[in-house]
Amino acid sequence: MRLTLVLLSVLALAGCASPLPPHDPQMAWVDLRAQTIDIFMADRLDKKRTYDGRYFQVPPGSHELEANYEFEVSGGGLGLFAETQTMRCSMIVRYDHFEAGKRYLFQARSLGFTPQGWLLDEQRNVLVEAKAEHCY
Repeated sequence: MRLTLVLLSVLALAGCASPLPPHDPQMAWVDLRAQTIDIFMADRLDKKRTYDGRYFQVPPGSHELEANYEFEVSGGGLGLFAETQTMRCSMIVRYDHFEAGKRYLFQARSLGFTPQGWLLDEQRNVLVEAKAEHCY
């Protein structure tokens, strides 16, 4: 049993440590970024599960990107005894003009209990705001 757990842990860590694939110039590349303590992972492209949660690589045109966002919020309390809880949401952007060879950034952050997100272009201009769904 312990050997199985060790092997599963090693495989999980190996997936995180593997290099990103080369950027296909015929596709658009979307990086994901969130606050350091948060988890923001690609989940679905056009309602189909993604292979790698670290990025999206999409053909030109219109697409829906969905990423899982986990962040901590303070539940109140005093000083060192303040309780925190983890919020989980799906962050979704729909964008009609992805261009081949371009890089985009899907960014998320939280403001208290409120998740926020944007799709940005290479100059960090906001292209579209993300919609938070299924938060719990």
